[in-house]
Amino acid sequence: MRHLAARLVITGLAVAIAGTAAGCSATPGLAYAKGVTGSRTASPGSAGSPGSSASSLASPTVGAVNATVPAAEQSKTAPAGPSITIVGAPKAVKAKAGILVDATTGQVLWARNATEVRPIASITKVMTALVVMQANQPNRGIAVPKAVKNYVAKYGANAVGLIPGQVLTVDELMHMMLIESAADAAYTLANAYGPGLPAFIGRMNAEATRLGLTHTHFTSPDGLPYPSETSTYSTPAELVHLGEVAMEYPEFRGIVKLRYYTLKKGNGHGAYSVTSSNELIGQYPGVVGIKTGFTDAAGHTLLFEAVRGGRVLIGDVLGSPPTGAGAGAQDAAKVLTWAFSLKQAS
Repeated sequence: MRHLAARLVITGLAVAIAGTAAGCSATPGLAYAKGVTGSRTASPGSAGSPGSSASSLASPTVGAVNATVPAAEQSKTAPAGPSITIVGAPKAVKAKAGILVDATTGQVLWARNATEVRPIASITKVMTALVVMQANQPNRGIAVPKAVKNYVAKYGANAVGLIPGQVLTVDELMHMMLIESAADAAYTLANAYGPGLPAFIGRMNAEATRLGLTHTHFTSPDGLPYPSETSTYSTPAELVHLGEVAMEYPEFRGIVKLRYYTLKKGNGHGAYSVTSSNELIGQYPGVVGIKTGFTDAAGHTLLFEAVRGGRVLIGDVLGSPPTGAGAGAQDAAKVLTWAFSLKQAS
């Protein structure tokens, strides 16, 4: 398990990018995330407490709300450690919002509307995976519920075609959910670990609260747009924190870095073969995950991490235009290429 020198506190991050929410931040003196306390960081194997149901929080006006910053946070200083000299900004990034952070020091290298609340689509499945992983039952067998077929058909969801009654392990379902973004796998996991979707969504929101993600809310385990297009939402800054927590789990890291996954026919289930929905995997040097998404309201979304030359960068782009399946990956690649070209401060 890796150890990060600096954790992200979302309220502190809001201070770092204050005044730049409408555009791109490239101000090295201000662009730092702050260290997170142990009580705000997930520990692999720890259980989240069940929380409120999906309907307990009302969605704010998505795309127009920015996180407020407590006065106590404004006095925090940047973490010690080497910083990167920021020159210019990435070119031709079409995403409506996003952020890129040096995961080792917490330095924010680039930000656009990073505290703005936006729909996140299938990046939601990162929280679903986190809640499931806390049970630490990768070999648990789960029967695919009958209701999954109607669920997928109702929402026109991306799926791998799970067959009701077949039994797959948590690990197998996690591969399908995270690599191909399969909603039927997410539904099956959520139904088992709620138990039932309402209870599981309550656990997702309780975990968001525990992590301090005060502008993040879930109404589904997969990011499908119900009960409305914007009812599941977060901010670029808070998603980076969620991504860092999930990437602390070796099993999560091991899955999201894969381009392909094949499950041979076995006892109680058929054969499945899936391909990553993340076009950066296996194509952009150093990318190690983590999750894509798309809905009409969210546009293309991508939470990503890349490691190159000892530099670990984590970020996201939200609202990339629906010009093609790789729109989010194209924006992320532009941001990463720019960031990896920056020099370490002397």
